Amino acid sequence: MTDDATDDDDERAATSEDGTEGGSVAVLLDVLPNGRPDDGRPGYQKSPVAYALGTSSFRLYELSLEEEADVAVSDRIDLGGPAVSRYREVTFDDLTRNAAAEIEYAVEAIVDADERRFVDFYNEAGPITLRLHQLNLLPGIGKKLRNRVLDERKRGPFESFEEVSERVSGLHRPREVVLERIVEEIREDDLKYRTFVGREE
Repeated sequence: MTDDATDDDDERAATSEDGTEGGSVAVLLDVLPNGRPDDGRPGYQKSPVAYALGTSSFRLYELSLEEEADVAVSDRIDLGGPAVSRYREVTFDDLTRNAAAEIEYAVEAIVDADERRFVDFYNEAGPITLRLHQLNLLPGIGKKLRNRVLDERKRGPFESFEEVSERVSGLHRPREVVLERIVEEIREDDLKYRTFVGREE
């Protein structure tokens, strides 16, 4: 268990993910009104806890909620808002089973609510090394498909996932492969390259 000073440091690091104090928004993955089950303190000493996924960086958080917070799974919550007393960044392995099961739905909701941001990945992705391109990190995209995307975007930017699918022969599920990659980056701590999930260095 971390001490309060560490928690405060984590909170400051998490709060600054968007460069703004208290401006970070997250999607709730699980809410534990009676606190964490592994917290051995008496019930009256435990505050409600929730797990959440940041909408901008896909970071995972554990939140200590105020007693009167009226929130539920899939709600969007301001990490610096009145419902949250404090929060810290956690890993996928720290999540409850329910929170882990909710990841895919939360990622889907975030991507669908801001489609243009993720379509722009196809417009802006660049090389990582001489042999590896960011587009190659997406499941099922090899050299041929990557080159088709690069050729098509020279003719003009993609405006939607549907347009990516229509213009790039062989890329039938551009939205789904982005979703799959984001979920993989959230779940796997030892990936060499991360495109969508921001990590504290």
